[in-house]
Amino acid sequence: MVSDRGLDVLRVIVQDYVASREPVGSKSIVERHSFGVSAATIRSDMAQLEEEELITAPHTSSGRVPTDKGYRVFVNQLADVKPLSSAQRHAIEAFLGDSADLDDVLARTVRLLSQLTHQVALVQYPSLGRSRIRHVELVQLSDTRLMTVLITDTGRVEQRIIEVTTTGSEADIATIRARLNAELTGLGLTEAAAHLTSFADGLEPAQRPLAGLIAESLSEQVLANRQDKLVMAGAANLARTGDDFSGSIFPVLEAIEEQVTLLRLFGEMEQEVGSISVRIGRENEQYGLAEASVLSSGYAASGGELAQLGVLGPTRMDYSSNMTAVRAVARYLSKLLGDN
Repeated sequence: MVSDRGLDVLRVIVQDYVASREPVGSKSIVERHSFGVSAATIRSDMAQLEEEELITAPHTSSGRVPTDKGYRVFVNQLADVKPLSSAQRHAIEAFLGDSADLDDVLARTVRLLSQLTHQVALVQYPSLGRSRIRHVELVQLSDTRLMTVLITDTGRVEQRIIEVTTTGSEADIATIRARLNAELTGLGLTEAAAHLTSFADGLEPAQRPLAGLIAESLSEQVLANRQDKLVMAGAANLARTGDDFSGSIFPVLEAIEEQVTLLRLFGEMEQEVGSISVRIGRENEQYGLAEASVLSSGYAASGGELAQLGVLGPTRMDYSSNMTAVRAVARYLSKLLGDN
């Protein structure tokens, strides 16, 4: 059983090791922190921590570094999550507030989160498989080019340009647009995809060729929206922390390229808005991330669907600051999307 002082010693070992990347010894703890006890007493506390497998010596006669288990105890004991500075809060509001649509806001979110944490940032699109169609728009670009625009209740806007022999008259386009919105608005994506297969059959014979091409384009957009997706930024941050991975960072890079892998991992983590879920080191071994930690929080889209955002990096990371950033960005993103 680790004493309260032992937990405090673990805390400073984690913090000092994260800051310096150097093993932490009892002498440096006494010099840098006000425990009011001798180095011998601190060594006794460290021996107990090592016996509990919370810290380990990377090589003979060195200081100690946290183990995955030690990081886990540290995170579980973490009560004083650092508040964001006013400059950081302003940066979140200013950077995300100018977003044009869901694609833009999520792209901005990962860029901002990677800058705040210096880790790989990940944002999952809302659960699009349960989205419903809000509106379909058709925009005539030229005599032979038409743009189809699909808008879902989660705020996603999908645009595609189709080439046609002729776009037909404005009246034809208006008729097809009106029929699409009358028949598709409010449908789930699965229902909409099935409905589009026979959409052209209900129109006048002269309108069917154009309606068929439009329906085909919208079907592709609907199917694309049914797939879960991740947006990522900051992979270069891994290169800056390459020394924190034994051997090579390539297994980690390969894992983050596999969106299915990360989506499965996100699926196992708590999704509640405002909460923080942390997976450390060997807890991620089955996903090829045994030397990485993943921090995530849920956010709510405009349709009420929940999705995840978070960061991925080495186990030697500033958990307190990163947890604060992830939670703050998730909360602001929920507010932003909810207002829309």
